Amino acid sequence: MPTTSPAAAASPRPWNPDSWRDCPIRQVPTYPDVAKLRDMEARLGKYPPLVFAGEARRLKAHLALAAEGKAFVLQGGDCAESFSDFTANIIRDTFRVLLQMAVVLTFGASLPVVKIGRMAGQFAKPRSSDTETQGDVTLPSYRGDIINGPEFSEVSRIPDPARMEFGYFQSASTLNLLRAFSSGGYADLHEVHRWNLDFVERSPLVERYQDLASRIDETLSFMAACGMTSTTTRDLRETDFYISHEALLLPYEQALARVDSTTGDWYGCSAHFLWIGDRTRQAEGAHVEFLRGLQNPLGMKVGPTQEPDDLLRLLDILNPANEAGRITLISRMGADKVGSKLTPLVRAVQRSGHKVVWLSDPMHGNTISTSSKVKTRNFDSILQEVRGFFDIHAAEGTWAGGVHVEMTGQDVTECIGGAHRLSEADLGSRYETFCDPRLNAEQSLELAFLVAEELKRRRLPPSAPALAAQ
Repeated sequence: MPTTSPAAAASPRPWNPDSWRDCPIRQVPTYPDVAKLRDMEARLGKYPPLVFAGEARRLKAHLALAAEGKAFVLQGGDCAESFSDFTANIIRDTFRVLLQMAVVLTFGASLPVVKIGRMAGQFAKPRSSDTETQGDVTLPSYRGDIINGPEFSEVSRIPDPARMEFGYFQSASTLNLLRAFSSGGYADLHEVHRWNLDFVERSPLVERYQDLASRIDETLSFMAACGMTSTTTRDLRETDFYISHEALLLPYEQALARVDSTTGDWYGCSAHFLWIGDRTRQAEGAHVEFLRGLQNPLGMKVGPTQEPDDLLRLLDILNPANEAGRITLISRMGADKVGSKLTPLVRAVQRSGHKVVWLSDPMHGNTISTSSKVKTRNFDSILQEVRGFFDIHAAEGTWAGGVHVEMTGQDVTECIGGAHRLSEADLGSRYETFCDPRLNAEQSLELAFLVAEELKRRRLPPSAPALAAQ
């Protein structure tokens, strides 16, 4: 059982969807027209939910398996979704790469993979500074399309509540397409594996990946010989896919909170899975206060400044019943810090008895600037942090539950390295992100193959009850 902290011992203060407004808040935009903001909140409050409580409960049950070492989690998608880059092809391509990664990881882990997209709502971004200066001009920072625009102009950078409504409808459209892809045959396991074979054939590391791809092919052939085909088995042609984003813009999140008619509990209905960022995880802060009252599965980013005692206090606040699947801790340390900073946190959580899922976010702690001041990430550093994450959990006897990556299905050139050895000189070819650099499709698949190799060489717990196979 968890150790009892002062936060757990004291009676929790009353919660309601508005109680966060009495708490200190960070990373909040200043809207010049408060009346317009209130009108938009009321308008969104009347719209249908984007997701349903039953779906969030199903995801929580899947994450509970991951907390027990009986499933592996893949969470991935855009750094920040854009209103302008909104096409069926972009959504399809990101979904497709996530499916391809999941197939490889399923085989490597010999466990079901829980698939969560940073999609259909990842519009707001925390910033290290409230302002941005170019030359002699200083303007409010770009905080994501749901708040203001990326163009460096006074008009574009004014926070506009009307953007929330646009974000809602774009999320609804994206989610509709994702549901169609996941249940309409596009997610057929045999098709996804054929896409992986195409990737392997054109990769410079073809020999390294060929053995794993061949073994997957043999497994599918054996299943077909046993009568398990896409026609006879639902889990071979369909998959469960969930959406997530950082719950940063609390007026929007509150407007989409709903009471579940079957349980009477509050759920955040903007996404199945909501997380608290490394900059907004203060125990007395507004973001922790709002999310503690929702029954969704929750994530929390854990960076190098996180102290063990503070982490345990947050777990007491967010998960006082110690419910498995409720909390996912997303480690984002950096390749050079993961060994020293993550170990004491994993050890403290393990000793306290808190039930959590641990994910590795190897992206955020490994952002660097090139000589020309372009932000990028080195693939070798990303892989180094993932391996360090696995090593720490192996040493502590805990389960390395999954990975969280910023990626896209497009052929962008934003991260250096990988099998095709992208260099700083290549970044200008297709550097398209408005925020942080993302892995492109081939780098994402390469990471999945390398993580699968890492999983296969370690001793793994017994397989779990069946979830969707791919």
